[in-house]
Order: sequence, then structure tokens, then C-alpha cells
Amino acid sequence: MKLKFLSYALMAAGGLATGAAVAAMPDAGTMLANTCLGCHGPGGSSTGPATPTISGMQPESFLEAMKGYKEGTRPATVMDRIVKGYTEDEIKAMAAVFAKQPFVRYAQKVDDKKAAEGKKLHKDHCEKCHVDEGMKDEDGSSVLAGQWLPYLRFAMEDFQGGGREMPKKMKSQVDKVKEKGPDALDSLLQFYASKK
Repeated sequence: MKLKFLSYALMAAGGLATGAAVAAMPDAGTMLANTCLGCHGPGGSSTGPATPTISGMQPESFLEAMKGYKEGTRPATVMDRIVKGYTEDEIKAMAAVFAKQPFVRYAQKVDDKKAAEGKKLHKDHCEKCHVDEGMKDEDGSSVLAGQWLPYLRFAMEDFQGGGREMPKKMKSQVDKVKEKGPDALDSLLQFYASKK
């Protein structure tokens, strides 16, 4: 009798443990998004200077970036190959997850004088699209504030080198910033990198 009772007790405990494990499993979108964290950092907030933070991206921005990688219109080191392994629905599920994640900004070394100059340039040329000093992703503008400086430089090189299409209104403002002097564009990027 004791052995039978012990068997039932163990089966019940196993069932509870299995039920708890199933209840604790994340949804499919979260599981898919977790595959990105090795490069893009905890919750999508990058700890590597050449990798962008993708937390806080609006779904439209995320989808546009992934589409660019998939079609080869956005330069990449590995993303163009990685994205081919996901369906459109899986990419949408990941986009929804990252949109809800807080953008964590890590301290990084910047030139304070250049960052102060960059703040003025942002106000004069970029604030219309990159609102709240680049802190928000609105209308596909992406979050710039707090991105790693090396990543910002790589992205700007891609835009200027033609590897990534620069929207007309952005090109017009970038050209005006560059007219301010040889360090003006870097000052602008230093400003975004300085944001905490």
C-alpha cells in the first residue's frame, strides 16, 4: 500500500513540475527573439560597440531593416544570412517583442566638446525626424540616442557610401551638417552616443 501511495505521489509531483515548466515557457515570439540576444545583448540592448541596440524599435522599423537584409539592400556582415532562416510571420513576432523592450543605454567615452556641438547640429538639422534628441523611433527614424558610437559611424559610412539608401530629406540635412566643417558629422554622432 505504501509503495502504491508513493507511486501516485511521485506521478502527481512530476505532473505538477511538468505543468509548471510548460506554464513558464515563453511564447514563440520571445523564443525567436532570444536567438538575437547573443549579438544584440540582453533584451536587445547591445553591449558590443559595432552592434546596434534593437530594443525599443517600432515594429515597422524592425521589419524594414530585416527586409533590407533579406533583399540585400542593407549592408550586413552576417544579418543577410541569418534573416533568410526566418519566415515573415516569425520576423513580425520578433518585431513585436523588441518593440516592448526598454532601450538600455550604456556609458561610453565621447568627446564632450564635440557632443555639445552635435547637440546644436541635431536641433538645427535632425530634430524634425529624430524627435526627443533621437530618443524615440517614430516613423522609421530609429533610436539614435545611446547607440554605440562605432555603430553610428559604420551606419553613416554605409549611407554615404551608397551601401544603404539615404532618404532624400536625410541626405539634404546631412549635406548641410557637412558644410559646417570636417568634424561636424562626427560631432553629431558623438552627441547621439553621449545620450544616457
